[in-house]
Amino acid sequence: MDLNELRMLLDFGMVVILWLVQLVIYPSFLTCDLTKLVEWHRAYTRRVAWVIIPVMFTQLPLVGWLTREEPTRLNLAAFVCILIAWLLTFTVSVPLHRKIDSGDTSSETMQRLIKTNWPRTVLWTAAFVLGMG
Repeated sequence: MDLNELRMLLDFGMVVILWLVQLVIYPSFLTCDLTKLVEWHRAYTRRVAWVIIPVMFTQLPLVGWLTREEPTRLNLAAFVCILIAWLLTFTVSVPLHRKIDSGDTSSETMQRLIKTNWPRTVLWTAAFVLGMG
């Protein structure tokens, strides 16, 4: 497998993860028993981190390196999408997950998590599509 194939695999992995999170996992938070949500959420975030963190921490440097080696507009645009998605992850999503872990199971927090995840979903999907070009 060459580096471009690895990139496509990682990009596609992030697309699958984000769409599952956006359409299935985050909305399920709204239907969970609130007395068990914090405990379930803590277990979920620990477990899903074993999947997401290696993909994210491989994808970003790989796409950065490939963009440096072949600085096309498509590569640059995909890299920028990933960078913005990272920024949103660590400035918006992670703090919201910490709120939930701290016991904030309000509908407002869950709705904000769902709403603010849309840009990340779109950005990682765009990075994948751009990488195909």
